[in-house]
Amino acid sequence: MSLVIEGMDESGPRGLPAISVAHYGEQNGDLMRDPEMCFELGLAGGAHLSPFYWRNDYMGVEQWSRFITGTDYAFHRELFQQHISFAKVWDRNLRSQGFAEAFERQTQHA
Repeated sequence: MSLVIEGMDESGPRGLPAISVAHYGEQNGDLMRDPEMCFELGLAGGAHLSPFYWRNDYMGVEQWSRFITGTDYAFHRELFQQHISFAKVWDRNLRSQGFAEAFERQTQHA
């Protein structure tokens, strides 16, 4: 499956720049996220990504672990920990599949 990494037009829930990382498949001519995760880019203590959203279209699941409701910041601690755990496993898998090297090659030629 293809992997798409893109900057988002909207900031994350803490007002920080955000990116979307998604594997896309296709079903009946429609693009399907399998999965998509959105992260805020934090810089305190060194650059890092902090997840706040997970979606899988094949499973029909969409989860927000951190979000703004009205004017309040909402945080679902257990779901956030699940998103962190999933992101770590997914990162290891993407690296073992060669996506990190492909990204580095593309950014060197950009």
